[in-house]
Amino acid sequence: MAQALPIEGVSKPTRIVHDRPPMLAIGVMIWLGSEVMFFSGLFAALFTIRAHLGVWPPAGTKLDVLQAGIFTLILVSSSFTMQYAVWQQEHDRRASAKRWVWATFVLGGLFLGNQMYEWTHVTTRWNTNSYGSVFFITTGLHGLHVFLGLVAMTFLAVRMKGREHGDSGELSNFQAVSYYWHFVDIVWIGLYSCLFLLK
Repeated sequence: MAQALPIEGVSKPTRIVHDRPPMLAIGVMIWLGSEVMFFSGLFAALFTIRAHLGVWPPAGTKLDVLQAGIFTLILVSSSFTMQYAVWQQEHDRRASAKRWVWATFVLGGLFLGNQMYEWTHVTTRWNTNSYGSVFFITTGLHGLHVFLGLVAMTFLAVRMKGREHGDSGELSNFQAVSYYWHFVDIVWIGLYSCLFLLK
């Protein structure tokens, strides 16, 4: 039986490895596409209501634009801390990555706490007028998304507990949570602009 022998000076064929993004990250991006459509519907309703009102927000609506602006900056800064956590994880600095995840959690928690404060102190209620309805619906749904993001960060940090080295899926989890968190931040910038700044 003939046996193939390697010819000296001829290199063996190398296997080509395609660097594909993790399936989890792809799934999250597809899901965020549906979330974009969902919030697009809310923005469409907001602008439709705005088009039929002579004054926006209606007379008697007292909003603390400065306080909401400060907490908007806090939420936006949490995108940078989350991305830095991902960068730390990519460079196998797991302890530092975990600390930055918790820093992001604190910033997101501060924003959510302020949103709850606004809900209890804003003069317009959900049944006062159409502006009140759209204010509570949009900020409430966004607040729910912020809360879910904080839950995801908690699971992310707990998943790292007690492990000296991460597994192959840890980085993709970091990336998926960061994609979601950036989306939540971008949506809020739009909502803050429309609800608090648009006159």
